[in-house]
Amino acid sequence: MKYSALVGIARPFVSTAIAEAQASKEQVQKAIVLYCDLAVDPAREREMLHQFHTQFKPAAEKFEGYIDVKIVKLRKVVQGRPAPAANINYRFQLTYRSEELRQRWISSDVHKRVWPLIENTVLNRDYLVLLTDNA
Repeated sequence: MKYSALVGIARPFVSTAIAEAQASKEQVQKAIVLYCDLAVDPAREREMLHQFHTQFKPAAEKFEGYIDVKIVKLRKVVQGRPAPAANINYRFQLTYRSEELRQRWISSDVHKRVWPLIENTVLNRDYLVLLTDNA
């Protein structure tokens, strides 16, 4: 009897948690992903990584629509052509629930303060930027 009463009490909470998880899954499925292929100055690589982890990422995480942000170092091309330009050594990846919410983030004063901390370490500001839809 006690067990069935507990199950009855817990059922609405479990249903809510399942609904929230499903909504979160749907948001990720409809998300946008932005990629930037960056030629980070090797002499400033440590600085860029420090700014990314201590300034940029914590700021981005606070904005509505944020899902994830990563900076990954290119190790090697395993297959396919064309390969990135010889000096491309990092890929920046930003995932947001929608392009509209990403636009709000990049228009913010916070973004205008923290993105230059990354961008000022690149050798060429004419870097490839790809905007994709989660399929």
